[in-house]
Amino acid sequence: MMAYILYKIGKFVALILPLRVSYGVACVLADLYYYVSPKDRAAVAANLKIISAVPLSDNEAKEVCRKVFRNFAKYLVEFFRFSLVNKEFIKKFVKIEGLYNVDMALANKKGAIMLSAHIGNWELGGLVLSSIRHPMGAVVLTHQNEKINDFFTTQRSFHNMKVIEIGMPLREGFKILKANGLLALLGDRDFSKNGLYVDFFEKRALIPKGPAVLSYRTGAAIVPTFMIREKDETFKFVFESPIFPDTGKEENSAVSALTHAYSAIIESYVKRYPEQWYVFRNVWDNNEKFASPDTII
Repeated sequence: MMAYILYKIGKFVALILPLRVSYGVACVLADLYYYVSPKDRAAVAANLKIISAVPLSDNEAKEVCRKVFRNFAKYLVEFFRFSLVNKEFIKKFVKIEGLYNVDMALANKKGAIMLSAHIGNWELGGLVLSSIRHPMGAVVLTHQNEKINDFFTTQRSFHNMKVIEIGMPLREGFKILKANGLLALLGDRDFSKNGLYVDFFEKRALIPKGPAVLSYRTGAAIVPTFMIREKDETFKFVFESPIFPDTGKEENSAVSALTHAYSAIIESYVKRYPEQWYVFRNVWDNNEKFASPDTII
């Protein structure tokens, strides 16, 4: 219940304060959380030492780790302010690159899987895309607390976004793709323990294969999509070239190839923007027990 109350308070504050002031308050709270959360802090620092393009000292890892916490706090501010996202906001804060890749994927008339990761502001990316052009569905985790789950569903449902909880029938996703629609999925953390092991930053990690399976069985292309925060607090919304499934291959082989292809693209973005990758658990701990969260991640 306390987490739910904090989310409601956070939304109220984010909506009444100017955006820059909200960012400032969020960063102060992020610094406080950084110091009182040794487990999360240690996990992020350990991940950073693996993903950084150059070796980090302990002090350097701590500094980047603080940026992760602060950027995640800004992400929450933006999530709380989804009701304020409109065409004026998008024009002012979002630079779009490669939107033609979405059209290329949809030209196949089998829908498109918009694949992102826990980086930048993927939630805002879905909202922007569904607002400017393409109503879409997004597969999300179910939160243990019903009130928190309802809170997040409400926030995600602006601008014709259809929220599909992981517990819902998979046919919802198939219906969207069959109608040549867009379906958003994340591809950097596997919560099912049914993913594929791939070399992720040269270390064995379990990566979700669901996007690849869905792509192979429907023929839908996968479009790697990333909403990256810029230094001036605007965003670069990037659509990479679509990855089409080889439906002539045997399924396991095709799924493996797709999973390796998109995990490599995710890796490239995480390497470029380590301070924007919000994963507060050890990705390479393949024995980690996952549970439905009561947080956004």
